[in-house]
Amino acid sequence: MNQFESRQSQPKLNTDEGWVVQVYGSNRRLLCVLEPSHGWIFLIGCGVGLLLSVIWINAAPYSPPLEPPPPTESPALPVD
Repeated sequence: MNQFESRQSQPKLNTDEGWVVQVYGSNRRLLCVLEPSHGWIFLIGCGVGLLLSVIWINAAPYSPPLEPPPPTESPALPVD
């Protein structure tokens, strides 16, 4: 028998599995599970929110005012 065949192979780590966070309460009951998709959705939401806020701030100076500006000169009052 060859010496390489008698040796047991090392277990290989699967890096494609991802991660899972499980949150337990004080009574050892599972409260919630956070999976990789939750993290990606959160990051996408943050990115979309940031993009919308930048667009909103840049578009604000070009939008017309909601109310017409008050007249700059007051009308002349008749004097007797």
